[in-house]
Amino acid sequence: MSRPLYERVAEALAQQIEQGVYAPGDRLPGLRRLRQHFGVSMATIVAACELLEQREILEARPRSGFYVRERTSAAAAAPSEQVSEVDAPSLVLGQERVLDLVRAHHEPGVVSLGAAAAPAAFLPAAAMDRSFARVRRRQRERVHAYDFPPGCAELRAQIARRMAYAGCSLSPDDIVLTAGCQEAITLSLRAVAEPGDVVAIESPTFYGILQAIEAQGMQALEVATDPQTGMIPEALERALSRWSIRACVLMPTFGNPLGHVTPEARKQELVALLNAHDVPLIEDDVYGELAFDGSRPWAAKAFDGQGEVLYCSSFSKVLGAGLRVGWVAPGRYRDRLVYLKYATSQAASTLSALAVADYLEQGGYDRFLRRARREYERHVRWVAALVRRHFPEGTRVTRPRGGFVVWVELPAGCDSLELQRRALVEGISVAPGPVFSPSGRYGRCLRLNCAQADPTATQWALQRLGALAAGEDRGDVRG
Repeated sequence: MSRPLYERVAEALAQQIEQGVYAPGDRLPGLRRLRQHFGVSMATIVAACELLEQREILEARPRSGFYVRERTSAAAAAPSEQVSEVDAPSLVLGQERVLDLVRAHHEPGVVSLGAAAAPAAFLPAAAMDRSFARVRRRQRERVHAYDFPPGCAELRAQIARRMAYAGCSLSPDDIVLTAGCQEAITLSLRAVAEPGDVVAIESPTFYGILQAIEAQGMQALEVATDPQTGMIPEALERALSRWSIRACVLMPTFGNPLGHVTPEARKQELVALLNAHDVPLIEDDVYGELAFDGSRPWAAKAFDGQGEVLYCSSFSKVLGAGLRVGWVAPGRYRDRLVYLKYATSQAASTLSALAVADYLEQGGYDRFLRRARREYERHVRWVAALVRRHFPEGTRVTRPRGGFVVWVELPAGCDSLELQRRALVEGISVAPGPVFSPSGRYGRCLRLNCAQADPTATQWALQRLGALAAGEDRGDVRG
């Protein structure tokens, strides 16, 4: 007996979704258009969509229609390597490879999918130019003077106001300005730990965190990390009972490279667990304001009742990496941070800090953020769809709810380091998985930057990457 018509229609729709015609989060055409497309009755279309809703492929939204569900299972969104048990602490190895993708970022003719930086087209460049001009005109003498720690008072006041959206009640005096988030993390590590100490991290984690740990002569301990919700408290607790951990570094909100968001209850649990073991938490939150749905997840810092969370962020991902304007809210380590900042670089960038403060004072920042979030969401979905379309069968890609990077797992046997090497020869830069692990894990994974200004070049680059990953044309990238 043949299957009912509505099941066959549902199968056809599911196949289109699998092929990337409709990506997770996309709205399907209206029921009338679907009825016309398939040449069936309205009742058949409704039954087909309801069947896909039961199978958790679609979701119905009141007065809006049917949408493709986000893929939330680890199997659909993340490499199987990620949720793994804790190994021994290790020195950070292989980070010299990061220099390859950093150097390639500004090379002429290279499509830079490796470095997580937004091009000028995604930034409020004209508004920032006006702020720079106003500051130069109105505060000429101050622009040429040192901005000693804790830094520009006007900007610290603006940051303190915005931190309230992340659930943090801070005063301007609680904030120390830095040269980007990387310096904030490095100073925080120096404030709470010594060379040789063990630092717990998510796995995988941002390679900049690994470089900061390596530069201080510390050891990194990879803790089992859920691809959707971040570090697993039970795994951290086992690590704390087994090793002498001096600090923990997390990216719990739109983490890099996974794009995960740790629920607020789990953030609170992690903070309490670390407090119980007298271990400071260094929180990296550079993507916190880039939630696609416009919400602002609370920071782990919001649950800090003892001053043991050192919150680090910057404007690099939102207003421009070249500004080098970051900050840290170091809790009870503030005096130590102020001293380390002065001893390391004496002062922050006066001109950039004043320009950012002026821009925020003008009142257009939230309007810009709304546009930026929509743009990043569109590009993330587009890149993910291209990966599903052009990469070998069995490839998996995350679907983050904020930020602008995706994490890709290639089929078994592929080698992302070899893929990086061959792609660079063809003018394509990617970030291979092993640079996100101190021990070189994730050999068949890579991170892609979705913030690309040239769609034609991006589509070509992803098509070529898919072909190279499949072993086509110029040899095989399988180990």
